[in-house]
Amino acid sequence: MAIRPEDLALNGGPKAVDSLEGLTEPKIWTEELLELIDLWTDDEDTKRRVVELVLAAGPKSPYLFRYYNPDSKVVQFEAAFKKVFGCRHALGVNSGTSALIAAMVACGVGPGTEVIVPAYTFFATTSAVVVAKGIPVIAEVDDSLTLDPADVEAKITPHTVAIAPVHMAGMPCDMDAIVAIARKHNLKVIEDTAQAGGGTYKGKPLGTIGDMGCFSLDYYKTFVSGEGGVLCTDDEWLDMRAQSYHDTAACWRPDRYAKERRPGELFCGENYRMSELAAAVALAQLGKVDERCRRWRQAKQAIVSRLQARPGLHLQPSHDPDGEAAYTLTFFAPTPELATPVAEALAAEGIGAGGTYSDSVRDWHVYSYWEQILENKTATAEGCPFSCPLYKGDKNRYSEDMCPQTLDWMSRAVRIGIDGAWTDADCAKIAEAINKVAAVYLA
Repeated sequence: MAIRPEDLALNGGPKAVDSLEGLTEPKIWTEELLELIDLWTDDEDTKRRVVELVLAAGPKSPYLFRYYNPDSKVVQFEAAFKKVFGCRHALGVNSGTSALIAAMVACGVGPGTEVIVPAYTFFATTSAVVVAKGIPVIAEVDDSLTLDPADVEAKITPHTVAIAPVHMAGMPCDMDAIVAIARKHNLKVIEDTAQAGGGTYKGKPLGTIGDMGCFSLDYYKTFVSGEGGVLCTDDEWLDMRAQSYHDTAACWRPDRYAKERRPGELFCGENYRMSELAAAVALAQLGKVDERCRRWRQAKQAIVSRLQARPGLHLQPSHDPDGEAAYTLTFFAPTPELATPVAEALAAEGIGAGGTYSDSVRDWHVYSYWEQILENKTATAEGCPFSCPLYKGDKNRYSEDMCPQTLDWMSRAVRIGIDGAWTDADCAKIAEAINKVAAVYLA
């Protein structure tokens, strides 16, 4: 029989498909839930009971992608982050390194440009500059083990576009001085807050003081998602550029299909999206970070208040003791030769202590081991960005001894990890042990 136009359902005819017998197959179901539960327990009976409870409650197949998702955990996490940190824009990404790279690109780091980074930071800070096709300029740290503002200003050149202060081991940088230098020279400030999330500087959350702030949610950070990161800013243009770069670019502008509104809006990018699973963990962790930092500060202050002043005991100064994410206590021995025996003596007294640098131990936190930078190593033989003809700066700037002040402070440092669960009595015992060792070695 011939099909007439009026037979089409579009024109009032009967539907060819009014129902299907098969149900939609869930893409993610109880097998995946069991793998997640396995992270918490190995008990098979417990796993089975958890799955039964979920099924009884009316299960749904989770939609593990942030876009087109009305219940996205990434979107919820970003909203909660903005509220907790008081910033206008927040973007969840898949790592702290991704946050740094996207921030560098957003701030205009590229061929021919320089970014000042500290000589003491995890290598990712410096690597992010190179990935963005810029040149890292390595500056000294002072006894706070954060950027030395005087050396930062001395190393600014016509090619400098940004400064990347790093709040190492929870210690705030001297942000007043760094921001003042940046504004004087019209530079961007990209805060690396990977190790200090939840800390503050003069009442303002670390990561929200510069132009952009970058956070790591790696398992060893102050609040975690296993792997993950965040970058934040109050600048809509920088946020849009970072957001574009983190998701293959040009996708998530106010009108994603519109023509470029101004130069620098459309360009090619990467894929640094945060996963829904990481965001779900980060969302829960976000509510714990303030209390976690408060307990660390309380424990550290309880120890420091009991330490006896000695000529050889030089405590790491803080630019804001009330704002630290204070999970470490660091002091400096008078000489590098004393740092190791002091740390060993503390360990024998029952305190987990260690040095922060040794010329016999490769440590990716100390510039002298960044051979990728010092020797201009690259993935391909062309050697860009170090050999890039657009770069007119000093192409022979690196050496293992280029930051002697940093190496001096690092070689004399002794670090003790702080546990927020310590009681006041625990802190008293630890202070007693430090005083005991200091009386022999640091008198």
